[in-house]
Amino acid sequence: MNDVLINENDMARHVRRAIKEYFRDLDGEDPCCGMFNMVMNCVEKPLIEIVLEHVGGNQTRAAEMLGINRNTLRKKMLEHGIT
Repeated sequence: MNDVLINENDMARHVRRAIKEYFRDLDGEDPCCGMFNMVMNCVEKPLIEIVLEHVGGNQTRAAEMLGINRNTLRKKMLEHGIT
């Protein structure tokens, strides 16, 4: 269980760093609207790809690991162009 907490903290630190760099790169300009969706889309595609790779492409196992329905996984794969 401790490993999960360590990984979550590591991921949170990476996300925080990326968001701070995003604001720094804006150089005082306001971010685009829909920032939440922008970040979720940036995270969702690689998450799905890595989980699918981990389970050897088995969509049922990937959906279980992600905690989503297999049909939802397939929809998200189509949205992100994941084959």
